Amino acid sequence: MAEDCTDEGGQILMSGIWSREQACDWYNNRPWLRGCNFMSSIDANRVEQWQELDFEEHMKVADAELKLAADTGFNTIRLVMEIAVWDAEHDSYMKHLEHYLETAWKYGISSMIVFGNDCMPPKDENWKPVKTGVQTFDWGYHGGRKYSQHGRFAQMGYHLLDEPEYEHKFYDMEAEIIDKYKDDPRVCIWDLYNEPGNSHRDSVTMPHLKKYYETAWEIRPSQPLTSGAWRDLTKGYGGLSEVEKYVLDNSDIISFHNYGDYLTNIKILRFLKTLGRPIICTEWLCRGSHNTVQEIYPLFYLEKVGCYNWGFVAGKYQTYEPWEGIWADYAAGGARDFDFTKWFHDLYRPSYRPYDPHEIDLIKEVNRLADEDWAEHSQTK
Repeated sequence: MAEDCTDEGGQILMSGIWSREQACDWYNNRPWLRGCNFMSSIDANRVEQWQELDFEEHMKVADAELKLAADTGFNTIRLVMEIAVWDAEHDSYMKHLEHYLETAWKYGISSMIVFGNDCMPPKDENWKPVKTGVQTFDWGYHGGRKYSQHGRFAQMGYHLLDEPEYEHKFYDMEAEIIDKYKDDPRVCIWDLYNEPGNSHRDSVTMPHLKKYYETAWEIRPSQPLTSGAWRDLTKGYGGLSEVEKYVLDNSDIISFHNYGDYLTNIKILRFLKTLGRPIICTEWLCRGSHNTVQEIYPLFYLEKVGCYNWGFVAGKYQTYEPWEGIWADYAAGGARDFDFTKWFHDLYRPSYRPYDPHEIDLIKEVNRLADEDWAEHSQTK
């Protein structure tokens, strides 16, 4: 296990992870974190979300949907950064990030910021570079892409981190943003790397992952650092790669992804609690595989596990559609237990009416209970 980097008085030093006590103190002194991975319904991808082209139009929609998130009782969102836009349109990108943080905060919503990402398709004849400008998308496909990271690939996914002349830009972006917002209450958590080791990138990712942590440790923000484990956590460390073991051992708070059923989540939390740190699920909600609002959301509340479901208002990104890999599994004779009649992700229709009003009623009631808990806790402090 990584060593806690604190002095004799328990203060955080300039590098290293928080002690368990510091992490728990941070977590217990705020309301239960609940929200969603956020992209507005008119964003086809993260390039459209962050680029200069038509940003004000996109931000108006984001403003309305962030208000809807607050009305639902959410108090946090997860925002994934886009290196291609930061590189091509640096100054406007930083202004747009500020605009997002301020708009969310206006509605009482803090933001988790995500940097690295291993959920990537391979660089083959179908691969296209990410560019700013008018964005295209395909109707009827998860993520708006026929060819996406959610297919079934035997070869390793491609990442701009693989280009030596480009690699340093990722760390420069991370350092700039963390340093600017290292003490800003509008940022609640730094998620340094999304699904590290995915797309057959395990050994390739490890040095990059370490550099992401080292870069953040040099700044040592007042907010916690994390990265999500995403493989079979029901087996404890035995089900994880070396990359995921690294993030569990070096994160201030524990985060994970899981789209499995109720019992699977019980087994996961049983293991993660042995680590003695706050736990947050940064991706969940797959109705087709029995990862439902009715079962999973109350579980997270009762266990005080922070949570961010994937998707919010259905739109051009189309994450209500199944992954391409699920379609491929079904065609090959698998995925027979998957319920294709239900939306995969997302909580609201483009009309801003709920996909299922009963889900939203439950979410709001659980959030009301959580707010009562926080009010009682605040009175006794």
